[in-house]
Amino acid sequence: GDQKATHSENSQGKKSQLAEEAIFYMNCRAAYLTVLKSSLENIKSKEQLSLVLQQAGRNPSQKTINKYWTSQTTSLNFDDFCAILKKEKPATKNELLEAFGKIDTDKTGYILHDELWKLLTTRGDKMTWEEVTSITKQADFNCSGKLDYNKFCELYLTTSEQCCKAARARLQSDPRLRQQHFGNQTGNFSEGVTLPVAKPSPRGSRKTDHKLAKGDSRAPSRPSSAQSSKASTSTTVTVGASSSRSTKLIFEPDTMKEWQCAQSKGCFYLEEDGEIISHKYRLHLAQRSAVCITIKPLNIPQAEGKSCPWLSVDTALFILKENEPQENLQLVSFTELQNEEMFGWRGELGAGVYWLLPFTTGCRLRKVKTQIPAEAKLVWRDEDGELALTKEFQAALLDVFETIDLDGNGLLSLEEYNFFELRTSGEKCDQEAWAVCKENFEMKKNELTRQGFLDLNLMEANDQDGDPWDLWVTLLSLGYNKALEMTEACPFVIAISAERCKPRIKAISLEAGGSQLSRAVCRSVLDQGEAKVLGGSENIFIYTYRSGSRVTSVIENKSEHKVIIHVNNEQSKNCLNNRGLTVFAVEVAPKSTMVSQHVMALNEQEEWIYSCVHSLV
Repeated sequence: GDQKATHSENSQGKKSQLAEEAIFYMNCRAAYLTVLKSSLENIKSKEQLSLVLQQAGRNPSQKTINKYWTSQTTSLNFDDFCAILKKEKPATKNELLEAFGKIDTDKTGYILHDELWKLLTTRGDKMTWEEVTSITKQADFNCSGKLDYNKFCELYLTTSEQCCKAARARLQSDPRLRQQHFGNQTGNFSEGVTLPVAKPSPRGSRKTDHKLAKGDSRAPSRPSSAQSSKASTSTTVTVGASSSRSTKLIFEPDTMKEWQCAQSKGCFYLEEDGEIISHKYRLHLAQRSAVCITIKPLNIPQAEGKSCPWLSVDTALFILKENEPQENLQLVSFTELQNEEMFGWRGELGAGVYWLLPFTTGCRLRKVKTQIPAEAKLVWRDEDGELALTKEFQAALLDVFETIDLDGNGLLSLEEYNFFELRTSGEKCDQEAWAVCKENFEMKKNELTRQGFLDLNLMEANDQDGDPWDLWVTLLSLGYNKALEMTEACPFVIAISAERCKPRIKAISLEAGGSQLSRAVCRSVLDQGEAKVLGGSENIFIYTYRSGSRVTSVIENKSEHKVIIHVNNEQSKNCLNNRGLTVFAVEVAPKSTMVSQHVMALNEQEEWIYSCVHSLV
């Protein structure tokens, strides 16, 4: 009886999840097709991206648009759009009211028009005088030279929802568009789940599938697992319990004790949109030498006894040789040996400059909603009314210090401090400002001490008269939550040993891996992975590679046309992937390769099975 009840609950949970996913993609498609003629038509400009996001109930700032449409972007497809909507959640009423509340410090519920004009024309995405006037003239939420921001928020959210409803209504009323809907994904939800769209009969459904499979240009980019496809191939990898924690010996103490060493710390940071950024490094070797390179999560001494979720995050390093011209980087290898949480590579490198690109799959370092029982207190006042940092905040700051002290000498150089500044404020501290720091805070050898770092943060608290807002901005950008737990960052340490020369390693930037890292990951899988031709298609290959604790699959499209590949992991067990979806679709450009997914064990103490079907839509 208990087993039946559990099975029923799991079944209901799965149905609910599928229904939520279906509704999300219905809304995506409805918004997309309001601006574009087909889900296979690409977004061609920033203006189109802004329009289609607005139709989905978002109100993107120019900063948000620029985040997804960079100087290298020429187009975005439907799958890109869905990914953006997953990251850019619509604003809630509470969030809007909280933002206005920061301006309305007296909590009157109103903002003077003069103040509103000053804010909107000088900060953020600056508006013109005419644009602000058009807001203040609206009688629904303005009176006596003031804006009633409660009414404004209500109207804003109502208008946003009306945009979404209008887009859904258009989708439902147009038979041509409705036939494209999820590639007739309703087949997924036959077991008692009702979708808020008209469903064709099973017979009609099969006709539609047949018609699309014959080459209809409106073939969907979000097909279901039940959809018929032209070609497919399946791959299964079974991994025993705990075997992902290899016991291969990376170091050989007896033979390496005379080798010269260097190390540097760094950190993976999770951005709001789910992108992962990290430090990048240059390694210089004066002569050819046997080398051992390792990377592992950093075990911070102060964090002992606390929850340290980053210690389970997978890490890797890709080693690239710098050639002429400088940006021409050639993949040498990557850290595929594993011993517990450490990943390493051993081999021989010639004299020259190498780039070390840290990598994590994103399977374990990802956005997770957690309930915070209470917000930690950062500052307090003593009996004399003097401001002080709480013990909990001081402990967190010492953890931060440990992370940003890249060379591990117990002091912060200007260069190390500037990585911290770039991450938390987007600006750098120049020599003149550093000299001012030297006058006010404890330094040794022109480097900031731990006490100096604590005092610097206390000064910031005093500057804000005890308001912790700016302190929280710093902590959140460094991966902390409101309980002072580091949940969205993973500090790591890189160690290099060389037999014949002293290795020199230097952090050169803090940014996303970008195309260099993507190419390196794909190249490593193509070189060492198992290749399968997608059944029935001689130009599309699926490469699968197991490296230590992860499985990575890469799609290579050798054809002259873009293809849409449907990926189904429903038969996998005890797995999690970097995309957060069991079933999804990817578009692969002609003559290109791309990562399909990274997969890891959900629970390493149990057997896990990677079982994936790639299908050509």
